[in-house]
Amino acid sequence: MIKRFDPIEGRNSDIIESIMQSDEVVGLGDDLKFKIRLCVEEVEENILCYSGSTWVEAGAEVEGDHLSISFRDGGVEFDPLAKADPDINAPLEERQIGGLGIFLCKQMMDVVEYKREGDHNVLKMKINIKL
Repeated sequence: MIKRFDPIEGRNSDIIESIMQSDEVVGLGDDLKFKIRLCVEEVEENILCYSGSTWVEAGAEVEGDHLSISFRDGGVEFDPLAKADPDINAPLEERQIGGLGIFLCKQMMDVVEYKREGDHNVLKMKINIKL
């Protein structure tokens, strides 16, 4: 179920918990819930800190064998998938700041998609729940 949060300032934990406590997620195994929480926290933190949006729509839906987690906001256009993956093998002092969170999402989820719909950012992640 997709839920709208308006305003979002100071509501990071409310938004995350609305997904984690949803009927679609609550009955899943601990390994799946760990991956989902990590990715949801990363995306939500980026929206709150960088998008400039005052609202977000977020939620989870089961689509066949996959759980689909969606975020929609009214912030500045930003495609987190357009940035090159960080070089995780480079020495710490040579690594660029940023990009590690979305890199982890791409590693943990089966699908991570971004699109711009009018004035809105839409990010969707999918993970197989019927392993």
